[in-house]
Amino acid sequence: MNRFALSASRGIARVTGTAFGPYQSAVVRIGFAGTWLLFLLRELPHRAELYGPDGPWSWSLARRLIDGNGAFTALMWADSRAWFEIVYALALLSAALLLVGWRTRTMSVLFMVGVLSLQNRSVFVGDGGDNVLHLMSVYLVFTRCGRVWSLDARRARRTDAARARGEEVTDRVGPLLWCVTGFALVAVTATGRLFEGEWTVPVLLWAVWAAQAVWWLVGRRAASSEPRLLADVVGNLVHNGALVVIMAEACMIYATAGWYKIQGSRWQDGTAVYYPLHLDYFSPWPALGDLLSASGTMVMLVTYGTVIVQVAFPFTLFNRRVKNVLLVVMMTEHAVIAVVLGLPFFSLAMIAADSVFLPTSFLRRLGGWAARARDAVLAGSGGIPRPRRGGDEPAQAREDAEDPEAARIGFTP
Repeated sequence: MNRFALSASRGIARVTGTAFGPYQSAVVRIGFAGTWLLFLLRELPHRAELYGPDGPWSWSLARRLIDGNGAFTALMWADSRAWFEIVYALALLSAALLLVGWRTRTMSVLFMVGVLSLQNRSVFVGDGGDNVLHLMSVYLVFTRCGRVWSLDARRARRTDAARARGEEVTDRVGPLLWCVTGFALVAVTATGRLFEGEWTVPVLLWAVWAAQAVWWLVGRRAASSEPRLLADVVGNLVHNGALVVIMAEACMIYATAGWYKIQGSRWQDGTAVYYPLHLDYFSPWPALGDLLSASGTMVMLVTYGTVIVQVAFPFTLFNRRVKNVLLVVMMTEHAVIAVVLGLPFFSLAMIAADSVFLPTSFLRRLGGWAARARDAVLAGSGGIPRPRRGGDEPAQAREDAEDPEAARIGFTP
């Protein structure tokens, strides 16, 4: 009994005292922000036809649909081209800033607002990747996804170094950003537009804004360290819970897709992969599709293999090596889908979701390769490479690095 109590207390202490998966959450942040940013840039010339006043799905039709389902979209707050351009620009800017990790807490909220506003405005535009992006944009709000590989992490290192030298550091951008977003929330709420539909997203916006104020007050005004420790515990619990939800969502996507495929006659007879390769809508490279479907044996193997991998993946989380093998197979499959079927953004969204299962050791090596490549580019262009120091990683990353078990198997709940 004492051994069980000791193990339980250690588990509770680790869950409350550590934000798990800093590298995985950073990759998920970069992946989804980059996917959305690339999509918005590609559709920039056609934005008005897709989500704006020039589209076949008019503002009045969207208004009727939103009144029925209560979905959140800022594009319903005004029927004007200027307002649409503002929202689209906000979506672009928030995606770019979230990608580089600048003020990730605020940018994750604005990123969610941009995704929901555009997608809920025209629900018939997009594919399965939009659904994944839709969900993950909400989950990212609850994660501490800027602990590594972000401008926030670099600012935290510089702040810690300055304070270690006895210098006083004052953050003016954070409070200013909080005041601007608060003013916008008050203005939209006062006009009655924010709570027109369901209350989930509006309440979340106000809750995050209030939590930012509490976090700042605790960090600046608390007389002792206990309030900050409590705030860290709450933040870690929310972050860890959000990562578990992201993992569960990815498993549900593959499990439901695999089991639904099993019920289809074309998947049962091994010919299902043949037909998408010959649809004009999904054939950007007809010759490549003909080449891949020329062998009936290959079509059968790919068809059955897809079903087996999707059904089996959730069960492989209990075996690190098998999980990593299937993870490589699925990411390769999505890369092939991006090229052969012309669905790059769907594939990028799924690869970003799969990244939450990548081993921590691999991600650290990936970060080291990227840093060396950056230094080589700077050296070749005449710039001065940034020196590598042992203290470059934030405290959370260093704690994770000191855990050999976490480095060996990667993040698992």
